[in-house]
Amino acid sequence: MDEAKQVGRTSESKARAEEKWITFRIWRQEEADKPGGFEDFKIAYRKGANVISCLMEIQRNPVNAAGQTTTPVTWDAACLEEVCGSCAMNINGRVRMACSALVDKLEWPITLEPMRKFPMVRDLAVDRSRMFESLKQVKAWIELDGTHNLGPGPRQSQSEQAQRYVLSTCITCGSCLEACPQVTQDNDFMGAAPISQARLFNLHPTGAMHADDRLRGLMGPGGIQDCGKAQNCVQVCPKEIPLTTSIAAMNRDVTKLVVKDLFFKDTESEAAAGGPA
Repeated sequence: MDEAKQVGRTSESKARAEEKWITFRIWRQEEADKPGGFEDFKIAYRKGANVISCLMEIQRNPVNAAGQTTTPVTWDAACLEEVCGSCAMNINGRVRMACSALVDKLEWPITLEPMRKFPMVRDLAVDRSRMFESLKQVKAWIELDGTHNLGPGPRQSQSEQAQRYVLSTCITCGSCLEACPQVTQDNDFMGAAPISQARLFNLHPTGAMHADDRLRGLMGPGGIQDCGKAQNCVQVCPKEIPLTTSIAAMNRDVTKLVVKDLFFKDTESEAAAGGPA
């Protein structure tokens, strides 16, 4: 055997000796009404890998740590750059985005579980419909008269733009609901994200025209009155949105509206405008 081949074989043996394996403990559950449990998988370590890339590796070769062929793991993902919000899951007991969770920064073995505050779909995938229903409740959109050009909007200062921009970065991932002790599958508390979105659209120059409607949405069932001020939401938000500040601001505005309705409600003006009598 010549020297070149000997060096190549030595290098190959050294690489294999230094190869690492990552163990993933993944929650498996076929349906919501069926029992579930953990299944272990081992994949080769790759520097800089994130949880989603590891799940993709398992999907390509669904063989568990015992060497048994199994069904591919089900999870949600789309953008892979922390924008869509769909890959939120519990990783080592803490809710976070799987696309930005790097294995180099996680404790091994890595445990993956679905969010528990949402109905189960399968494995790591859950149904987050409650978040979108809450956004409907608070009318988290801007009303427009039509599709025609409405002209330039009111000028905004840099400080106003900065305040509204950070609120607009919400990706509806559900992390704030998962971390909130007030949110359960048995209640209808909307959580921090819809409350913060109501604030965003109430700050909009055009959206402010319907601010009272959003505040009354917050006063409805599962609204802001159910918040226990635990402040867990702001600690897990992947976009670092000041959720507790939004909750405090909306609490203040809701209180003002209650006082206004109680002492200063102009029923004659509302009736003339076609509103509630």
